[in-house]
Amino acid sequence: MNGAKIVVTTEDGQPVQELTTNAQGTWEVAVPKAGKYKVTLDASTLPPNLQPRGGQNVRTPQVFEGNVSTVLFPLEAKAAPGEAPAADPSEGALFRQAAQLAFEGLNLGLIIALAALGLSLIYGTTGLTNFAHGELVTLGAVVAFMFNTGIFGWSGMPLELAALLSLIVCGAFGYFQDRFFWGRLRKRGTGVIAMMIISIGVAILLRNMIQFFFGAQNESFSDYTAQAGMELGPITVAPKNLWAMGIELFVLIVVGVALLKTRLGKAARAVSDNPALAASSGIDVDRVIRIIWTLGAAIAALAGIMLGLSQSLKFTMGQDILLLIFAGVTLGGLGTAFGALVGSIVVGVFIQVSTLWVPPELKSVGALAILIIVLLVRPQGILGRRERIG
Repeated sequence: MNGAKIVVTTEDGQPVQELTTNAQGTWEVAVPKAGKYKVTLDASTLPPNLQPRGGQNVRTPQVFEGNVSTVLFPLEAKAAPGEAPAADPSEGALFRQAAQLAFEGLNLGLIIALAALGLSLIYGTTGLTNFAHGELVTLGAVVAFMFNTGIFGWSGMPLELAALLSLIVCGAFGYFQDRFFWGRLRKRGTGVIAMMIISIGVAILLRNMIQFFFGAQNESFSDYTAQAGMELGPITVAPKNLWAMGIELFVLIVVGVALLKTRLGKAARAVSDNPALAASSGIDVDRVIRIIWTLGAAIAALAGIMLGLSQSLKFTMGQDILLLIFAGVTLGGLGTAFGALVGSIVVGVFIQVSTLWVPPELKSVGALAILIIVLLVRPQGILGRRERIG
């Protein structure tokens, strides 16, 4: 299809390039950096007998550093005179776009839920609002990247093995962080407000250390960076996203059930309810808290790895979603595993779908507005428990 006009912009609408297709119907644009872009086919430049299939003339591909992202616009014939007219293309396009955004929101929500689960577990047992939790998310992705690409000179390993090693490393980091730092502050009687402020300093320290060793550039895993999308009804999805969502949902359910059914889970809930009473009942409170820190850090690392599969890696990736993590865990109910899941999915889906009506740069505003409205009606969150004060 020769001469069709293609417009490429950044996700927030900044122009990149306008061009037309060649005689083979192909085109190519060199984008300035990795990221998400908006590609629009001008349907008015098509032959009179052709139209984009289903009226869908917009694509939003994710472009990774050093990789080529393929964008396709399937065409179909318009209805001939005398034939029944096709459904309104704009309505079909809106439905497809809404379905695609809802799917992407579910994917984002599950990633946020993983990170929120780790934060919720730590808060539930220690009362600490950990502002350094975003850096645990970043650390998981960065460590997996280093194992995956062999950045220190060794041969790179498959992402699956690199991810497993990253979970072990980050879980150990969480254990030793509580063993030699947060645990000692608790023994000295440091208040939760002071510890929250300290966590902000820890976040800045970790973020700058990650930048020093990893760099300020965007990177991507060496595996699963470019996959052909599959058509599942009105949505297009890469196989890696389906696998990632399955793993995320499995981990969330397993951890939630374990908290309800296992001995460790019951001990963790006892510590969360009343640490002094739990200790007098024979529960080793410090041991339970360190296990929770290990588990919480590993789950946060898994969230970072999954986030790295969906976008490029950078040293601020955890900081960028920290506010959404807090929104998800607060909306669902502080200290509850399934509350983190429900709240995060609401936040993720609303953020993506809201771009149908608001500019992408304002998409987080709507989610935070929903958070405020829900908390005005139900202060304990969707699945949180009411607490008596005084």
